Amino acid sequence: MAGFASADVPPPRRPLTAPGDALGLWYENVLGWPTVPGNPVRLVVGVRFDVLDVPAEAGKAALARLGRHGRGFPVALSGDRMRLLVAAGSAEELPGLLEWLDWGAPPDLDLTAVGAGGRMEAPRPVGPPRGGVGAGARARAGTDTARDARALRDAQDAWARAGDGSQGAAVWLRPPGPEREAGASLPTLSAMGASGAGGNGAGPPDLVRLVNTVATQIHRVRLRRACAAAAVKTDGQPLAFS
Repeated sequence: MAGFASADVPPPRRPLTAPGDALGLWYENVLGWPTVPGNPVRLVVGVRFDVLDVPAEAGKAALARLGRHGRGFPVALSGDRMRLLVAAGSAEELPGLLEWLDWGAPPDLDLTAVGAGGRMEAPRPVGPPRGGVGAGARARAGTDTARDARALRDAQDAWARAGDGSQGAAVWLRPPGPEREAGASLPTLSAMGASGAGGNGAGPPDLVRLVNTVATQIHRVRLRRACAAAAVKTDGQPLAFS
């Protein structure tokens, strides 16, 4: 009887065909980051992290300037913007911090802080998370570690099958670690002078240092572009002779 289903046969499960399904599950179950379903999947900001949104050119220069002190925290790219993940609550500190550093208001610098109530497009997973499986993950049961690895592969495979090639899609420049306690590695005001786990000074910079370096590079980029525009304008004008 084709019209009747046996009570012993469970209903078919919906396959994870959409990249957002697998991607959202990876963020929720492996990293413990809340998401907002949709296309694209978005991460809820202000719970596990806040975001500093800066011009990509200035952000890359700032990370290069920080050197080893600029490592240890996730960074994403979306078009010509860079998203630096910092400790939750940092967005509230930014205006006062910029004023204390004599940089003025955030809009004057093209620097935006996203905090509680904000959203961030979930970047596509790339390769294994930086550093491979961390100490905390290795300490968990082997089945948990294998499950996390499978979740990452599922998210990557689903995205590859979708063939997403949209310009400006968010991607990880430095992906987050696989551990739920990764939030401890985010730049924060309370981590002044923090070092890496090995005591080698390679941990994330404190928020003051990060913000001051980013603001400096934004200012330099703006000055460089203004000088270039002035040079073009001058070259286009006829020479005046007395």
